[in-house]
Amino acid sequence: MGYRGKLEERERARALRAQSWTLQAIADELAVSKSSVSTWVRDVDFVPSPRNRGRPAGPKHPMRIKKEAEIEQCRVEAAEWGRSLTERDLEMFVLGLYAGEVSKTDGELAMANTNPAYLHLFLKWLRSRFEIDERRLRAILYLHEGLDIDSAERFWSRVLDIPRSQFTKPYRAVADSSIRSRKHVNGCATARYASTLLHRRVMAMIHAISCQLADPG
Repeated sequence: MGYRGKLEERERARALRAQSWTLQAIADELAVSKSSVSTWVRDVDFVPSPRNRGRPAGPKHPMRIKKEAEIEQCRVEAAEWGRSLTERDLEMFVLGLYAGEVSKTDGELAMANTNPAYLHLFLKWLRSRFEIDERRLRAILYLHEGLDIDSAERFWSRVLDIPRSQFTKPYRAVADSSIRSRKHVNGCATARYASTLLHRRVMAMIHAISCQLADPG
């Protein structure tokens, strides 16, 4: 972009901040990082306005238009590519998730996530790949204080297709504003299936994939 482009963005950011735009709104508008905006406008007086939604009338910045066009193009390309995915692709995807995101404790298969699609796919694969006893499935929720446990359990019970009678006592996270402000309304769910043999089979599959891909020969 060059120095001139950055200078123009900086001046635009300062002008928007003076109009009570939030840091995130400015970053989105200019298609730059929030940290850059924070540096550019740190000496600009800012008066929060509940009536100002951070998007006054006017044309979008060219960089924002370019960013949105690129995101849409990526979405279209990915959707077309995704139509050819196979059951084998699903298996590799789930094993990759399991290798990177979950506990490797011997004795059970367990995956935790706030994304319902990931947990749904994990259990879809588990049920289709192995003969499991549905009665041995368990789920537990990690939920911030103030959020509705009953509603969250109903949501995850539908997503996971696990009866609420097989949910264990949820864990309530104590609010701490110094850590994070965003809260997932349905919390983080963990799906568990107790089986030492299945756990060892899955870990062996992950190991076999790793060895095969890492082998230069």
